[in-house]
Amino acid sequence: MTATDLTAPVPPTRTPVPVPEFSVWPATATEEPGGRVLLAGVPLADIADAHGTPVYVLDEAEIRDRCRTYRAAFPADGADVHYAAKAFLCRGLVRLVDEEGLGLDVCSAGELELAVTAGFPPERILLHGNAKSPADLAAALRLGVGRIVIDSPAEIARLAAALGPRGHQKVMLRVTPGVGAGGHAKVRTGTDDQKFGLSLRDGHAQHAVARILDQPRLELTGLHCHLGSQITETKPYLTALRRLVGLMARIRDAHGVVLPELDLGGGHGIAYRPGDPALDPTALARGLRAALAESCAAAGLPVPRLLVEPGRAVVGPAGVAVYRVLAVKTTGGRAFVAVDGGMSDNPRPALYGVRYAPRLIGRRSTAPAVRTTVAGRHCEAGDLLAEDVDLPADVRPGDLLAVPVAGAYHLSMASSYNLVGRPPVVAVRDGAARLLVRRETLEDLRARDVGL
Repeated sequence: MTATDLTAPVPPTRTPVPVPEFSVWPATATEEPGGRVLLAGVPLADIADAHGTPVYVLDEAEIRDRCRTYRAAFPADGADVHYAAKAFLCRGLVRLVDEEGLGLDVCSAGELELAVTAGFPPERILLHGNAKSPADLAAALRLGVGRIVIDSPAEIARLAAALGPRGHQKVMLRVTPGVGAGGHAKVRTGTDDQKFGLSLRDGHAQHAVARILDQPRLELTGLHCHLGSQITETKPYLTALRRLVGLMARIRDAHGVVLPELDLGGGHGIAYRPGDPALDPTALARGLRAALAESCAAAGLPVPRLLVEPGRAVVGPAGVAVYRVLAVKTTGGRAFVAVDGGMSDNPRPALYGVRYAPRLIGRRSTAPAVRTTVAGRHCEAGDLLAEDVDLPADVRPGDLLAVPVAGAYHLSMASSYNLVGRPPVVAVRDGAARLLVRRETLEDLRARDVGL
């Protein structure tokens, strides 16, 4: 099958059946009696044949459903939902997020330029980052970004100077609320001992507020915090909310300013394997609204507009990575299945110890399951995509393996390690597939190397 064939609906050769045991797969996932797995009616094996492997497949309906779940949980009359672009961004996804009524949260000039040139309204974009470059700030001001989140005292004067005598920019202040949360120490960002934000405890946040308010070209619209990533409970968010409302009350008392916005960031956890916990956006929204109303009433403050920034929770479960098996062996008492990708297209197992549930997708096997380690192709002992997972004992070279929950922080964190090009991204919907991002080729890599 050619790439152009995938633009038309693909009728299944046999009646597919749902795969309910794979709760972490997109809702459109089905399986034919012969073992082939389809996503949105498109066989993953056909996509692998047409585009090669590794390949990322994004289920558009799953992304839209998740956007709509957030919009229903956080209605527009009192809240904004900003998709966190760092999870994954391409022009096709920019258009989809725009159509679903979400804003964007970006953290570089690159993400910002891509979004705006793809047609996304800049006033619905929020720029943050702990060390924004002059290019980041210049792009934000040139393109008219809606909010810039100030993360350090140095940014205040730098931003005011860049605006010039007649400029004006809405800003928020990132505050560290002293709340530790997240699935790994490297992604916990709400405590005082890391690089983000300004602390509530030592007075640096209050001092920064005073400095911003002294800058007539800067309009402080609210406070921002981000506690971490892969958070599966609502309690940390409620604790942070109460502490930030307390700071908003102190700002009112000290400066006579009532801030109209409160951004609690993202980090909403998802399930990577069946049985894993996940954060329920609807329950989170219900808890936040109740805590916000109670805290503001106690402080004598009007209820501010609430902002949240889901990224992984929107696109992560919509993605499936497809690999082809290159080698199978047993060594040191361990069974290894080596595939044609690895830490260059998914560094998360090596960085954070993330565990996945890979699956044989191109055929049905009746062989018994054995404990297997799925290894990548790169020259690192830590290049392991999944350790100690159950796979059929007869997995062999040429087979296809799929890793669900691959839509977030895979391609966005990918590299060209060993000069292996980054994989393509294919979107599927209603029996049709279309290429969103092409594969990075050797010609692409050579073009960057300009001298001998």
